[in-house]
Amino acid sequence: MESKSKTKEILEWVYCIIIAVVIVLLIKTFIGVPTVVKQTSMNPTLKQNERLWLNRWGATFDKMPKRGEIITFESPSVNSVDEFHANYDYPVAEYNYNPTNIISKFIYYTLEIGKTSYIKRVIGLPGEHVQIKDGYVYIDGQQLQENYLQDYVVTDSLGGVYTDIIVPDNTVYVLGDNRMESTDSRRFGCIPVEKIESKAVFRFWPLNKFGGIYKDVR
Repeated sequence: MESKSKTKEILEWVYCIIIAVVIVLLIKTFIGVPTVVKQTSMNPTLKQNERLWLNRWGATFDKMPKRGEIITFESPSVNSVDEFHANYDYPVAEYNYNPTNIISKFIYYTLEIGKTSYIKRVIGLPGEHVQIKDGYVYIDGQQLQENYLQDYVVTDSLGGVYTDIIVPDNTVYVLGDNRMESTDSRRFGCIPVEKIESKAVFRFWPLNKFGGIYKDVR
């Protein structure tokens, strides 16, 4: 009797652990997760070691983000394309790793083991003509008013080849706010919507910056 009682107790604990893990994974997949800013590509909007809350609801269902929103996405396999390998007819970032079985997909996409993510701002949407010239970004021939940038910021190619393109369907053109130190769509191309992981909703640390993230664009 005592042995059966212990077995039942162990099973109950196992069930509780399984349920807790499932709940955590559901929240992480469909609702959101906290994260820490690790790079400087979004300075001064987002600084290193700041804590953000990421909303994953839209990304889970491949919802197209809006211009000005800050998103996270799976980092491309090729971070910088040169002019000899650039595909100007289809300027989309390369993703060469595609796990095929359920276990590898779970480890990579759900547990995110071995996966690297970038955080950038959405600039160009499908079908738009994005140009970088004279220190500014132009959308369909109109200068984009980026009120979230510091006055001294100049946007140039930074060695990238994708500075005069039409954004393909189901992709977005992204840039870092720190334009002189950001590896972004200028270098690797547009990001497929299915590679978007989340949207940065608000900052919760440091406390003196608690609140929504500025995204005003015109």
